Amino acid sequence: MSLPRSAYDPRRVCVIPFPITPFLRHKRAIGVYAAGALFAMAQWLFFDAAILSAHAKPPPDAPYDEVPVHVTFVDWIPGICSTLGMLVVNLINRERLLGEGGIGGGWGEGGVVWRARLYLFLGFALMAGGLAGSVTILVLKYIIPDYPDKYEYYGVANVAQNVCIMFSAVALWLAQNTQGEYEYRLAL
Repeated sequence: MSLPRSAYDPRRVCVIPFPITPFLRHKRAIGVYAAGALFAMAQWLFFDAAILSAHAKPPPDAPYDEVPVHVTFVDWIPGICSTLGMLVVNLINRERLLGEGGIGGGWGEGGVVWRARLYLFLGFALMAGGLAGSVTILVLKYIIPDYPDKYEYYGVANVAQNVCIMFSAVALWLAQNTQGEYEYRLAL
């Protein structure tokens, strides 16, 4: 069986092509919007917990008791680290990472590749540190003291914020590094 010359693509693996849906043509835009939505959801979750904590009141049966725990600056640090890590990871040019070279190249062309890979590692380390810090805060500050469930939400929101920021960084990285239809036509 032979295919008509107009439908032949040497890069194709299957004889029967997969249908191209209209929304897949805009995969870069979809990826950027999805990353933005994940980042907005991450910040919204944490700000919700911080606002709930700021307006927490003691139970009505004991109006003179104090609220046992609040969101403090320590709770903000993991989100700040993850956000900085996301910025560092997505500011790196992909072509710099794929170049040939290593540490022995000095600070010339090989040094640029080495520095780009170092910055990428530092960005992922910041995001991993933010996630580990948020899990640590959840366990040490909210679960071990055995507060009621409504106070554990503050720590769960912190962990969810960091997970959403990490997924947002991955979605934005993938979206930025895909070739659009316009760029593909220019290459032909």
